[in-house]
Amino acid sequence: MMGYWDFFWEFWNYETSKVIIVKNRQLGVIYRLVQLLILVYFIWYVFIIQKGYQESESGPESSVITKVKGVTRSQQKVWDVEEYVKPPEGGSVFSIITRVQVTPSQTQKTCPESAKVHSATCHSDSDCVMGEMDMLGNGEKTGRCVTANKTCEIMAWCPVENGAVASEKLGKMAPEFTILIKNNIHFPRFRFSKGNIKENKDGYLRNCTFNETTDLYCPIFKLGFIVEQAGENFTELAEMGGVIGVIINWNCNLDLPDSACNPRYSFRRLDPKWVQASSGYNYRFAKYYQCSGKSTRTLIKAYGIRIDVIVHGQAGKFSLIPTIINLATALTSVGVGSFLCDWILLTFMNKNEVYSARKFDQMSKSPKMTPTTEFSTSTSCTPDSSLADSKAPIHL
Repeated sequence: MMGYWDFFWEFWNYETSKVIIVKNRQLGVIYRLVQLLILVYFIWYVFIIQKGYQESESGPESSVITKVKGVTRSQQKVWDVEEYVKPPEGGSVFSIITRVQVTPSQTQKTCPESAKVHSATCHSDSDCVMGEMDMLGNGEKTGRCVTANKTCEIMAWCPVENGAVASEKLGKMAPEFTILIKNNIHFPRFRFSKGNIKENKDGYLRNCTFNETTDLYCPIFKLGFIVEQAGENFTELAEMGGVIGVIINWNCNLDLPDSACNPRYSFRRLDPKWVQASSGYNYRFAKYYQCSGKSTRTLIKAYGIRIDVIVHGQAGKFSLIPTIINLATALTSVGVGSFLCDWILLTFMNKNEVYSARKFDQMSKSPKMTPTTEFSTSTSCTPDSSLADSKAPIHL
């Protein structure tokens, strides 16, 4: 029971530092080197690189408006913006059609299923269950087997798409298509807004294309330039399609003038082209019309280049609170050098416990002194040297 009380009373003891000067060059070099590394880390990395004296905000509020211009020709006709840009609203994600496969004049009737649908293969009517539908197929089975095709008959939009039709390519002039990307950002914490188009110049956008050095605030990009900057071959990309990311990064130091806050553009392919099963980009849509009183459609499988405009950003401005916090952390971290050197001293250099005996002292409460009367024949007093030097540092 006394052990618990001893621990309880030991908890209320006061500890204070004791200065011991150890004259050891190797240990001194380690101590100063650790302090230097800590100071360099905080001064160079925390305050200069990471700007630890600033309050920061990431993920700005952003709006993106896009507009594509250009015409091209396939083997069959001339294509304009209204036909090859999907969707036409001009948002941050859109696609430009570069190749199409057309299945014309489809109507609702019965016809053989495509041979590409493996579950539709048959040898007799018993292989085709009436009313059954395959989610990878094109319609509903009628229960008949078309022996000429060796596939089940279905009720669907016929004739079904089979991939045998010739494709039309729009890639002849596609690299020259121009894309205007208008971007505005806002950092609500700092009430700061900016756009990527130069102001106060009438007609400026009519006569410029993007150049990082001379026309940074002319966000009009040629499609071929975007694909080239992403490191892709335009002909190959136009054949099977793909997804290209246009990344706009706003890194703004608001302690500087507004003119120092500029957009930075980068381009890269987003779909995994090295994975054959998931590379490329295509989709289907249909155009409906009436023919001889019947609802008819033209089915189009479109391959294209999808553009994703992605906006990142971060803004920072001087603030007293993060400055004080990082300064206090830096000053506190300097003490790591003392901790490390104490550990080396007491672990590897403490022969015969010489250092530990000097470093750790225990002092009990001073006992009450009983008054005594002493007579001395000496006329002068000399102070005890051990008491006179008790406050001086200990040199080892």
